[in-house]
Amino acid sequence: MEGSANNERLDFGKMGYGCKHYRRRCKIRAPCCNEIYPCRHCHNEAASLLRNPYDRHELVRQDVKQVVCAVCDTEQPVAQVCTNCGVRMGEYFCDICKFFDDDIGKQQFHCDDCGICRVGGQENFFHCEKCGSCYSVTLRDNHLCVENSMRHHCPICYEFLFDSMKDISVMKCGHTMHHECFEEMLNRDTYCCPICSKSVMDMTRTWKRIDEEIEATVMPEDYRHRKVWILCNDCNDTTEVFFHILGQKCGHCQSYNTRAIAPPVLPQ
Repeated sequence: MEGSANNERLDFGKMGYGCKHYRRRCKIRAPCCNEIYPCRHCHNEAASLLRNPYDRHELVRQDVKQVVCAVCDTEQPVAQVCTNCGVRMGEYFCDICKFFDDDIGKQQFHCDDCGICRVGGQENFFHCEKCGSCYSVTLRDNHLCVENSMRHHCPICYEFLFDSMKDISVMKCGHTMHHECFEEMLNRDTYCCPICSKSVMDMTRTWKRIDEEIEATVMPEDYRHRKVWILCNDCNDTTEVFFHILGQKCGHCQSYNTRAIAPPVLPQ
């Protein structure tokens, strides 16, 4: 019986069960609207398009109680193996998340602290308690923690990051966004975090180039001795510096990621 099931699984993989999000041999009944969908993402996409905004909702994965076998069309309580035809409805199965997936090459694992399934192999990730999410082991003791930094929307596309299926970038400041959004931001010559305005990468070479451009660009006499107060977005220091049309340099950390501010009010 086990050998027969293995042969069937190979055939089913070629038949293309599942949806654009997952390969699996079952569908789920959404308890929120009692409709059947290939997966929760398919449900959420359909629900987001409902004309009445009050009808729009998202499916809570842990609430799923019933699944429908895609091979024999039998509806049944959530389980990895169909009670009628015996087929495994997903090579990877998580009873907590009610999650099925045939693509075990993703190296899925369930994180108890996150409360959801992740991909990439459990040995390659650790859970950062302060940031509230799983991060690559390369970031262990090597990132700036921001409380619940993953439990917000991407500042570029506004998709919720915590359970997003897309790759995530953790910036120098500790804030997060989709990797593809991060790359698009850099391609548009924007190097400041959209959340806190700090530089997202080592800008030493850029600051040196601006130094050279300022040295080669003489300001008109009327502006040559003009001073302005600036706030540095990178170190939060305030400084009074000479104004230049190409930028104002922080006297503390040498960054040009600065902005003009009103002069401080001195005590009388």
